[in-house]
Amino acid sequence: MTDTVKYEQDGAVAVISLNRPDSLNGFTSGMLAEAVDAFVRADEDDSVRVVVFTGEGRAFSAGADLKAGLEGGSLKNKLLHEYGPMFAAISEMQKPVIAAVPGFAAGVGMSAVLHSDLVIMADDAFMLSPFTTISLVPDGGLNRLLVRQLGYRRAFQLSVESERIPAERCVELGLANKTVPAAELRDAAMEWASALARRAPLSVAATKKVMRTAMDHDEATCYRLEAELQGKLRESADAAEGVNAFLEKREPDFKGA
Repeated sequence: MTDTVKYEQDGAVAVISLNRPDSLNGFTSGMLAEAVDAFVRADEDDSVRVVVFTGEGRAFSAGADLKAGLEGGSLKNKLLHEYGPMFAAISEMQKPVIAAVPGFAAGVGMSAVLHSDLVIMADDAFMLSPFTTISLVPDGGLNRLLVRQLGYRRAFQLSVESERIPAERCVELGLANKTVPAAELRDAAMEWASALARRAPLSVAATKKVMRTAMDHDEATCYRLEAELQGKLRESADAAEGVNAFLEKREPDFKGA
């Protein structure tokens, strides 16, 4: 990684940090490419079981860096070929991604948070879809993400009115899982990630796959996928370890196999 994206690892947890704090972690083409590389690296590393995705400084991300302009490409192409791969890397990777939000997540930065599997926010943080203030449409998949979670009317209102959504309200609306005092955000995110890393990794990956599929597919498709994955999991060494640990009243030692 270069200076605009930091990659660190603590035990089974990888921490991917947007690192342009002087620009409130505004996305550039270079940062997007580095973020994709970081998520691919975490997904391919068997020693990593959970990813924490955060931003350095006063914000998770203010969205696209408007000062950087289009950097030689159209906005349509950037969304399709630069932002799209980052969001796909998050949603398609086997490991859960916890977005830890300091300060605020605005615009396509909000999209990045909502593409993650779990969200923890500083208690003074907020989300914001500000596109009508600069005559643009919510992007990075934000229209679908908000309508799916909030319903059309509420999603439309908070977007066209560019309403700030405080952390506590984000939890109430289901846009975030929990809030913690700002000074405790990184530690709380790491503690949560470490706890999830002790869960059976094959089970976590399969659950993520089925539940992501369930958001966009019918019941029959999801039921077949459940059955297929359950059959494979039941034959795994980890499933046998889980049963034995339960019967022996001890903590299981999952190997991801």
